[in-house]
Amino acid sequence: MLSQFEITTALPAKDMDRAERFYEDVLGFDKADDAETGTMYESGDGTSFFIYPSSFAGTNQGTAATWHVDDIENVVDKLRDRGVDFEEYDMPDLTTEDGIAELEDGTKTAWFRDTEGNILALTEYKL
Repeated sequence: MLSQFEITTALPAKDMDRAERFYEDVLGFDKADDAETGTMYESGDGTSFFIYPSSFAGTNQGTAATWHVDDIENVVDKLRDRGVDFEEYDMPDLTTEDGIAELEDGTKTAWFRDTEGNILALTEYKL
């Protein structure tokens, strides 16, 4: 039933001003809409995400949003130049090397946190 409708990711922020500065100044997004309830940002191919005030920001220990990129190494380098720190993982089924994990099928993923503690990801799919 819901598969026919668009979906928007919603990310909580303890400090909206700090979060907006991160998404705009560091990640390069422009505000699409600013309301009392939060701020909407547009991304590629008609997708969007919303940040909203919440004291629960950063409590989710899983990936909250993923951007699909064509050249993950290039995007990681550019974000590092803007001050983004990438997570390093060493688990039995997933290990990052210089912030990037490569899966058996060739898919590459890198994770980082926003200023609010939300875990965000970049993924380059092997075609």
